[in-house]
Amino acid sequence: MAAEDRAKAASTGASGIARPPRYRLDQPKAPRRRLVPAYDPEAFGRLSERIARFLGTWRFIVWMTLFIFIWLLWNVFAPTAWRFDPYPFIFLTLMLSLQASYAAPLILLAQNRQADRDRVTYEQDRKQNERSIADTEYLTREIAALRIGLGEVTTRDWIRSELEDLVRGLDDRRAPHPAESDEDR
Repeated sequence: MAAEDRAKAASTGASGIARPPRYRLDQPKAPRRRLVPAYDPEAFGRLSERIARFLGTWRFIVWMTLFIFIWLLWNVFAPTAWRFDPYPFIFLTLMLSLQASYAAPLILLAQNRQADRDRVTYEQDRKQNERSIADTEYLTREIAALRIGLGEVTTRDWIRSELEDLVRGLDDRRAPHPAESDEDR
C-alpha cells in the first residue's frame, strides 16, 4: 500500500492537483497510435518492382490469356445454373479494369524507383569521370614537366659527342702541321 501512496503523491503536487506524468528522457516514449497504418516504403517499392517485372513477361501474358479463355469457355458452355458471368461478360471486364487500375500505378512506382537508381548511378559516374579527367590532366602536366626537364639534362650521347670534340681538338693541337714537319727534318 505504501508504494501506491508514493505513486499517488508523485502524480499530485503539494496543492493536491493532479499533474500529468513526467516522461523520463533516458527511456523512449511508447509508440503513439496512428490512424493511418505504418508501412515500410522500401518493402512496398520492392514488391511493386517485383509485380511490375512479372507483368512485363510473356509468362504473365500466357497466364492471363489462359485465364480469360477458361473464363469465357466456362461462361459460354457450362450449364446455365453454373454460369456466373453471362454473355456480355461484365464481371470479367470489371476484373480486368481493376487489374489494370492497380497495375498502372505499380508500374509507374517501379519506373520512378528505377529512375532514382539511374540518377544516383549517373551522378556517381559523373564524379568518377571528373576524377579521371583531373587525374589525366595532372599526369599530362607531369609528363610535360618531365619532357622540359629532360631537355635540360645532359644525356650520355651528348657527353660522348662533347668528349669526342675535345679529343679531336687536342689531336689537332698535337699533330704537327705538314709545313712544320718538313722544316724540322
